[in-house]
Amino acid sequence: MGRWLKPDVYPLIAAMSFVTGMCVFQLARNVLMNPDVRVSKTSRQSAVLDNAGEGQRYSQHAFRRFLATQRPEVFPALNSFFSDSNNNNTPADK
Repeated sequence: MGRWLKPDVYPLIAAMSFVTGMCVFQLARNVLMNPDVRVSKTSRQSAVLDNAGEGQRYSQHAFRRFLATQRPEVFPALNSFFSDSNNNNTPADK
């Protein structure tokens, strides 16, 4: 096994493992929690689903609720440094 696994391949293995893990997570999340996916026969009997609450819980998950409270900035300190008009360190003032 040692001659097949070379150190040059380690970054490729890490990237592919990460992507595979993301795919498995998303597929498992959809099968287990998506309101449109019905695995059991009892859930598939009704033609029209009345599951607005279930769909709301699925679409507004905890991570999305957390992001809704955050400011949409990547570097808030850097953005405020360059956008602050009271800052005297800008090259335009010199």
